[in-house]
Amino acid sequence: MLEDAANAATSTPTEKPFVERRRRLSPAALDVVNQKVLKAYSPIVIAGFVRLADFALLSVIGIALHLIYVLPVSGYYFWQYLVAILGITTTAIACFQAADIYQVELFRGQLRQMTRMISSWSFVFLLFIGVSFFAKVGGEVSRVWLAAYFVVGLVALVGERIILRNMVRNWARDGRLDRRTIIVGSDRNGEELVAALKAQDDSDIHILGVFDDRNDSRALDTCAGTPKLGKVDDIVEFARRTRVDLVLFALPISAETRILEMLKKLWVLPVDIRLSAHTNKLRFRPRSYSYLGEVPTLDVFEAPITDWDLVMKWLFDRVVGGLALLAALPVMALVALAVKLDSPGPVLFRQKRFGFNNERIDVYKFRSMHHHQADPTASKVVTRNDPRVTRVGRFIRKTSLDELPQLFNVVVKGNLSLVGPRPHAVQGKFQHRLFDEAVDGYFARHRVKPGITGWAQINGWRGEIDNEEKIQKRVEFDLYYIENWSVLFDLYIFLKTPLSLLTKNENAY
Repeated sequence: MLEDAANAATSTPTEKPFVERRRRLSPAALDVVNQKVLKAYSPIVIAGFVRLADFALLSVIGIALHLIYVLPVSGYYFWQYLVAILGITTTAIACFQAADIYQVELFRGQLRQMTRMISSWSFVFLLFIGVSFFAKVGGEVSRVWLAAYFVVGLVALVGERIILRNMVRNWARDGRLDRRTIIVGSDRNGEELVAALKAQDDSDIHILGVFDDRNDSRALDTCAGTPKLGKVDDIVEFARRTRVDLVLFALPISAETRILEMLKKLWVLPVDIRLSAHTNKLRFRPRSYSYLGEVPTLDVFEAPITDWDLVMKWLFDRVVGGLALLAALPVMALVALAVKLDSPGPVLFRQKRFGFNNERIDVYKFRSMHHHQADPTASKVVTRNDPRVTRVGRFIRKTSLDELPQLFNVVVKGNLSLVGPRPHAVQGKFQHRLFDEAVDGYFARHRVKPGITGWAQINGWRGEIDNEEKIQKRVEFDLYYIENWSVLFDLYIFLKTPLSLLTKNENAY
C-alpha cells in the first residue's frame, strides 16, 4: 500500500502543465495562416525530370523502331544503331536546352515551346543526315527507320508536352509553383516594390503581405493593395505556421543598421532572404544581382538543402534508411523483449520534439524509464544514476539502441532524416532556461530536417547537458553541418556513428 501511494505521488505532476509559447499574430496574418497550402515543387527539379523524360522517351522510340523494322533484316547493325540513337537523343537534349525550352514558364504555354521544340528536333535530324553523308555512312542507315524516328519522336514529344502543360497548370493553380513571399518595409519603397512585382506577367511570386515595425506616418496599412500583416518580430512565428519561400527587404541599402537588426531575427528561418535593389542609387555589376523578373535583388541568405540536394537527401534517407531498418529489425526485436521483461509498461515511448522549421513532431524511442516516471516533455534532464531509468534503459541509452525506432520516423513518416541536427525535446532546458533562451541562434538548427545522428553526436556532443559549453558546441557543430552539407558528408557521419557510440559515450546516461 505504501509503495502504491509513493508511486501515485511520483506520477502526480508537481509542476504546472507545459504551455507552449507562441507569438500572437494579427487577424490579417491569421487569415493567411489559416489558408490551406500545399507543398511546393521545385522548378529546377521539374525541369530536370523533363530532361530525363525526353531522353528516355526518344531512346525507347529509337530502339523500338529498330527492333520492329531493322533488326529482323540486319541484326548485326544493332550496336551501330544504338550509338546513333544515343547520339541523336543526346544532341536533341542539348538543342532543347540551347533553345531554352526547359523552363516551367514555357511548360505552361503551348505555342512558343512547340515551335522551338519542332525547330530543334528538325535541326537534330538535318545535322545527323549531314554528318552521316560526310562520314560516308548514310547508306548503312535505313531511310525508313530514320523517317519513322523523326515522325514518331516528334509526335511523342508533342504529346508529352501537352500532358506536361496540363500537369504544370494544375500545379500552378494549386500554388505548388508559387514562391510565397513576404515584403519587409511598408512604406513608399515597399509600395513600389509590390507594384513592380505584381506588374510582371507569368511571375511565380505570390506576395502574402508586408511587415514593418514602424507605427508613424511612413508605415502604410497597405502597399499596392497588399495588407500589412504585422511587425518584423511576427515573421518568425508567421513563417512557422504557413509556407514562406522568400523574404524580400524593400529597405534601401543605406538603412544598414535596421537591416542587420532584422536579419539577426530572421536568419534562423529556412527561407531565401534577399534585399531589393530597385530603388538603390548605388549600382553594382549586373552579375552581382539575381532577378525576380525585372526586379534586381541582392542575395543575403539562401535556404539550405533545396532542389536536387533535397532530392538526393530524400533518396539517401529512404534507401539507406530502409536498408538500415531491415538490418536492425532483429536487434530491435531483442531490445523490445528486454524492455518488456525488465519493467511493466509499453515498449515504445513517444515524445514531442522540434522538427523542421520548429514543427512539433512525435519521435519514437524504446522506453528506457519506469512507465510511471516517464517525462514526455523532457522537463527534467536525465543525469548519471538517474533513478527513473531502468536497468535495461541504462544499457540502451548508453549504446543509443533506444533510438532505433526512429528509423520508422525516417522511412515511414519522413519527419526525420538519418543525419541531421538531433531533435531536442520541446521543453529541453539548461539551468531552468529553454535551449533557445540559453543559446543565441539556437533555432537556426531547425532550418533542415533533424536526424537520428549528426555531426555534433559523432564528435562527442551528446547526452546530458550540464554546462553551457555542451549546448553551445551542439549548436556550433549543427550549424557547421548545415552550411557544409553533402551526400558524402551524410554518408561519412552515418558510417562513423557506430564507432563514435563506442568511444564517445561518456555523456550518455
